[in-house]
Amino acid sequence: MPTQPSKTLEIITNPSRRRNYEIYLECPEFTCVCPKTGQPDFATIRITYIPDKWCIELKSLKLYLWSYRQEGIFHEAAVNTILDDIVKAIKPRRVSVAGDFYVRGGIRTVVTAEYKKRKKRTLLNDKIQNPKSK
Repeated sequence: MPTQPSKTLEIITNPSRRRNYEIYLECPEFTCVCPKTGQPDFATIRITYIPDKWCIELKSLKLYLWSYRQEGIFHEAAVNTILDDIVKAIKPRRVSVAGDFYVRGGIRTVVTAEYKKRKKRTLLNDKIQNPKSK
């Protein structure tokens, strides 16, 4: 595995797929660049997820987050892009990504984005939830 920044999230098999359990990851050293000023922005990124078939391999997550260091991106876009990339990589049951950005210009910004896997609809589930339907 490379030790350079990378936009690739590696995955590992979930060892306990039959059970819902939560994984909490915190990166207190996230850095990106303000696209307007070129100044660095610092944040703590918090990721909480319930895996399905796959989990995020932690070294690849570190290298992935590291890849934002030279990237000009707004806070909102950074958090939503991280969420989208995690969903694409591991297809979790649920995931939340929060970016707690340090004060800049007297304003602290916290951006949170969430994803929840939809349950598959079946005729049996529909009848159980709505027994009067045909």
